[in-house]
Amino acid sequence: MTNDDDELPGSEACFAHLLVDGHVVDPQTWQDVSAFRKAERTRLYAARQGVSPAERKANTAQVSRLLTEMLGDISQRTIAVYWPIRGEINLRPFMIAAVARGARICLPVVVEKRQPVEFHRWTPDCSMARGLWDIPVPADAEPLDPDVVIVPLLGVDEQGYRLGNGGGYYDRTLARLPGDLLRIGVGQGFARMKTIFPMPWDIPMKRVVLSDGTVTRHGDHRS
Repeated sequence: MTNDDDELPGSEACFAHLLVDGHVVDPQTWQDVSAFRKAERTRLYAARQGVSPAERKANTAQVSRLLTEMLGDISQRTIAVYWPIRGEINLRPFMIAAVARGARICLPVVVEKRQPVEFHRWTPDCSMARGLWDIPVPADAEPLDPDVVIVPLLGVDEQGYRLGNGGGYYDRTLARLPGDLLRIGVGQGFARMKTIFPMPWDIPMKRVVLSDGTVTRHGDHRS
């Protein structure tokens, strides 16, 4: 997903406040938080570049194993995963294994810019097409409603709030899904941060799995 944190949403005619998804936000606060997040993204993207191919393979195996243990019996469950970009943990082996164990796997698809994504069914042999920003998506749209969403994270803070690529698509989507949905963030071991300075629209993860074997549980801050 692209980074639009730098853009100030709201009315250009009146900057006394910003209204974002029903939340009133002070523009100076948002500018400060946006600058901080931009700097952290730069730092964390650089750290990802230092991960060797062997480490990437080991990270995939580690996170896949931890997710498998965490989720247990996944037959008949619908799990949203993601197609890896920009050095994200590659969960395609996990996806293939999950389908073999009876789960339905789906991928996020942007159907309209700046709107919640849809989740379309994926299978190991399905045809893929280029979606927005050339991210591969299932060619044949079969929307599903997941009961588990596995979300890539660039950074994550002590409360489970994630720093993503900045497009805001996951937060828009998760805000509109059931509160009991299991939200799992996955990322590199160096993703831990003290805080991302969460804004009202940020959605915390309920579980976080990192490549160094760290697994944390977080309360649902929005329930």
